[in-house]
Amino acid sequence: MFTGLVEVLGTIERVDEEGPGRRLTLSWPDLVEPLVLGESVAVNGCCLTVVAAEGERFVMQAGPETLLRTNLGVAGAGDRVNLERSLRAGDRLGGHFVQGHIDTTAVLRERRTEGEWEFLGFTIDPSWTSLMVPKGSIAVDGVSLTLVGVEPDGFSVMLIPHTLAVTTLGSVRVGGRVNIETDMLARHVAKLMAVG
Repeated sequence: MFTGLVEVLGTIERVDEEGPGRRLTLSWPDLVEPLVLGESVAVNGCCLTVVAAEGERFVMQAGPETLLRTNLGVAGAGDRVNLERSLRAGDRLGGHFVQGHIDTTAVLRERRTEGEWEFLGFTIDPSWTSLMVPKGSIAVDGVSLTLVGVEPDGFSVMLIPHTLAVTTLGSVRVGGRVNIETDMLARHVAKLMAVG
């Protein structure tokens, strides 16, 4: 479980193909508390397990389903990624509950500056927008955000200067693909409504 509050911008240092999966070597700049074997870390919002760690460098494996559903399938050495350690009991919850289970990806279709803020509009498969409501929560590349608008085939968010400076969303370009996790509560309500 995560909060969607990105702790640091990390870097993918190396990608090794492993059969149908990939082995990712990443770096966590200025890491204070070492990562441990088996620990969960959200990489662009995708929950992965640490399989090796030494200093600021650590290794994670991504299977075929993860590579198919996320932007990690096309990520390469040198790419920046949002990193967040899993939530511990007693931690503050400043974002929203994020599982690290990516639903799908979306494509940035519009980006415009509004003062110090930036408006980002995304296109997404219409089957996902029923789980979105204006002022509701969404995780975009692991960043907990508030939805501004929802359309049949897309949604929009506004980013403050801090989010632009400390996450990958500050540099995503039109046409770029981002990982999406819809709100967990919305998924449960939708399932309950379908059963009833």
